[in-house]
Formats: sequence, C-alpha cells, structure tokens
Amino acid sequence: MPPIITLTTDFGLKDHYVGVLKAVILGILPDAKLIDISHEIPPQDVMAGAWVVRNSASWFPNGTVHLVVVDPGVGTDRKPVALEIDGHYFVGPDNGIFSLIADDRNYKACTLNRKEFWRENLSKTFHGRDIFAPVAAHLANGTVLEELGDPLEELVTYRWAKPIADRDGIQGWIVHIDSYGNLITNIPESMVREVASGRRVKIYIGNTILHEMSSTFADVEEGEPAAYVGSAGMVEVAVNKGNAGELLSVRKGAQISIVLQK
Repeated sequence: MPPIITLTTDFGLKDHYVGVLKAVILGILPDAKLIDISHEIPPQDVMAGAWVVRNSASWFPNGTVHLVVVDPGVGTDRKPVALEIDGHYFVGPDNGIFSLIADDRNYKACTLNRKEFWRENLSKTFHGRDIFAPVAAHLANGTVLEELGDPLEELVTYRWAKPIADRDGIQGWIVHIDSYGNLITNIPESMVREVASGRRVKIYIGNTILHEMSSTFADVEEGEPAAYVGSAGMVEVAVNKGNAGELLSVRKGAQISIVLQK
C-alpha cells in the first residue's frame, strides 16, 4: 500500500496553494497517495479545522499522515509541530488545533526544529509549503517522529465546550456549521438517551422551538427544521432542503437547550 497523506487547509481551491503543497510532497515521495479532506475550512477557523479532521482522521488506516494547515499565526513564534495520536500522525501549527483533535487522548509530539527536513529559503507566510508539506512527506516515507525535532510535552491547549445535563434537560452549544448550514452541537446521543430516557422533549435553538427529536431531517416538511442525531453521533439541527444557520439566524457558539416535558 502506498503511504497515505491527507490534506486539510483553509486555502480554498481558487489559488495555487493546494497544488504547491502536493508538488512539494510528490517531489520528496513520488508514490504518496494524497487525499483531500477539505480545503474549504473557513479562513483562520481553527475550531472548524479541528472538527473536520477529528471526524475524518480515524477512518484512514493506521500510519496515515494528516497535514493540517489552518495557520493564522504563520510567521510568528507559534511552533511548527508533528505528533502521533492513536497510530495516526499529524503535522501543522501548534495553535490549539491539535489539542482539539486529540481531545484528551494521549499523544506524542515534537517541535519541528530540524531544518534539514524543511525546504530551503523559508517563507514567512507559507510554512505549509516550506515546513509542513516536506515534513509530512518525510514522515510518510518512514522518518520517525524523534528525528524531526525535540520532544514537546504540552501543546497549546484549547477545549471543546462540554454540555451540561440536569434533571430539567441538557444545555449545549453549536460547535460546527457544515456547508449545508446544518447546526452540529456538542450534545452526544448517549447523553440524550441517558437524560431523556424516552421522555418527551422540547428543543430550543435561537428563536425556534422544536417539539420532538426526529430520526432524520427528511421526517419534516420541506423548509421545516428538525433535530436529530447526525453521523458524528451528536445532536444536529437542520432544515429539510434548506440552510438552518441562515433560516434560524443561528451562528457557531449559540446555545441549544433540550428541555424535558412533564
């Protein structure tokens, strides 16, 4: 099996940046299999990048290298890093994105300070090309983590907000809005089962009240909102054949409440 390298960036596809990343990788490792996860991460949105990668990386075989470049601090003193989580390798900036991907799992990390694995003539604004892409290629080609730089004991750490459950129900937050406008929450299916336990609920999101959990967005009429458990195992709110974020005027970070009915 050829070595697999996935790519996730906020570069978009209008410009040359993604193509250059691939050219650098293939110049070092011509037989690499390059898989695009997404290049449409909203610009500088570290949380969105983390959400997309943490919900896709584990589906790849162990040993896959994940190149993740959402890097609003490029050229500053933020560290370039590589790390291993559960048999997968990640390369990118230490700006909180990898702590969100690891999400309390054990990891082994290093600071990328061995310049022999970089490109020469380092740019201040394109570390994806000059540091991260070549390091990803070397890592996929069998270079061990310890050769790439000094050990790093702790990453810059961000935390996902945790939902709150009590006898009245569950309070959570919107942590991601996908390209369909679906509102993805931080409330796991297991919490809904445990707290609601078959009882009737009302769901409050923005100025909208939903009177039940659905099995899918197609359970409601076209243009109507529905709450259901999505493919990531979290409660989501969508509008059947519509954009929930726009139609419900809800943004990332908004509160959602699941209230138990007597």
